[in-house]
Parts: sequence; C-alpha cells; structure tokens
Amino acid sequence: MDQLYNAVAYKISRLVTREYSTSFSKAVGFLTKEDQTAIYSIYGFVRYADEIVDTFHTVDKNKILAAFEEEYYNAVKTGVSTNPILHSFQLTVKKYNIPDELVKAFLKSMQFDLYKTEYNSKKEMNEYIYGSADVVGLMCLKVFVNGDEMLYEQLKVPAMRLGSAFQKVNFLRDIKNDTEILKRQYFPELAGKVLTDITKEKIIAEISTDFKASYEGIKLLPGRSKLAVTIAYYYYKALLNKIRNHTAKAVMSSRIRITGTKKFLLFLKACTAYIFKLI
Repeated sequence: MDQLYNAVAYKISRLVTREYSTSFSKAVGFLTKEDQTAIYSIYGFVRYADEIVDTFHTVDKNKILAAFEEEYYNAVKTGVSTNPILHSFQLTVKKYNIPDELVKAFLKSMQFDLYKTEYNSKKEMNEYIYGSADVVGLMCLKVFVNGDEMLYEQLKVPAMRLGSAFQKVNFLRDIKNDTEILKRQYFPELAGKVLTDITKEKIIAEISTDFKASYEGIKLLPGRSKLAVTIAYYYYKALLNKIRNHTAKAVMSSRIRITGTKKFLLFLKACTAYIFKLI
C-alpha cells in the first residue's frame, strides 16, 4: 500500500508541474524517469508554497503558510502526509539527502513575500533570490549528482548563479503583475522609480553575467540532466533577449512571452548541442 500511495503522490506532483509550467515540464521530460519523479516533487512543493503567498488573497496567508511548513516537517518526522505534494517532496528530500537548510531558506523567502514589498539593496535582493531560486537549483542539483558530493560542491556556485539568472528574468517578465497586483518591487534600482531603458539594460547586463558564470557548470552536469538544464538555459536566455528588444515601457505594460514555435526551435537547438557534444 505504501508503494501505491507513494506512486500516486509522485503522479500528483507531476500533474501540478505540467499544469503550471508546460515549458519546465517538457525540459524535465528529457531526464531519466527516476530524476523526473524527484524534480516533479521539488517543483510541486515550491509551486504550492508560491501559490499560497501569491494568489490566496482572500484568506490568512500567514496561517496557511505556517500550517504548510508544519505539515511538511511532520511528514519528515513520520514519513507520511495526507497532502500528496508534501508526501512526495519529503520522500525526495530523504532519498537525495537534501539539506534542511535549503528548505528553510526557501520558506524564509516565501515568508518575505507576505510582508516585504520593496528590496532597497543588493544584499536584500540577493538574500531573497537565494531562498526563492538558488536553493531550488541546489535541490535539483542534489538529484542530478545522486550522492556525488564532490561534484555537488564543484557545481554549487554555477547552479546558484543559474538560479539567480532565472529568477531575475522572471522578475523582469512579471514586473507588471508584481508592481500592480502584488505591490512588490524586487530590483533595488527601481525603488520608488519607474523602469527606464537605461536601468533595464543595466539589469540585463547583470543577468547576462550570471548566465555566463553558470554555463561552465552546465557542461559538467551528468547524463541527461545536462540536456534538461540546457533546454531551460536556452529558453531563459531567449526570453531575456526578447525583453532586451522591447522598450522599458513595453516591459512594464505587458508580459513578454516566447512563442510555441520558438520554444520548439530552442528544444531542437539544445538536443543538437547535446547529441553532438557541443555542451
């Protein structure tokens, strides 16, 4: 019965991933079945926590997030949860020895979203990004290296830089919703100001540096994890380039997207690079 419940819990995490992010789900689909299962469970956990702080506007978010955290730690202690997302995640945490400090840092950043609306320094923004994105990359890296601690230590910094790049691109893409609906401002350059073309280029240059620093790490990833991460890397770089080609005013007024055709071409590009060992 435990095996059946575990399998169902993992399938629900996969469903959550596919419903919330088709692009991410497609990239994960290039992993081995075992790695897919683990990454889906990580995504399900972070997605549910993010939903609590970003969309549950009619209820007490503090109370629900606290209950979510308490139930997770109870699942870790007992080995079971009636919440299938938490159940599958705690199984992955134990299987791949994901450090609790990563989970705590993630939940801390989610708590920031409950009360903090502006980040007025790089230090503040970097602390938030570490918890909301970098540690998620490190959780995934734990899965990819599957017990190879030397490789994990070698790839930690590139993984964090990639997580930072992805998150900053998300901030730019979602800047309209963040500022108008959620009343949040993550970039300290924009504290009390409107995004300008000059500021946009400055932020993009910073993100490009993160991407460059992460690439050498991608090339060292084992097996098919290299392909899956490369797909995400190409997608986010393409999204950043598209944002670069729009004015600051356009970025502030609409959500920039990558077309389905462009996504397909990026998948082909990543697959070609992987097959011919260009990465």
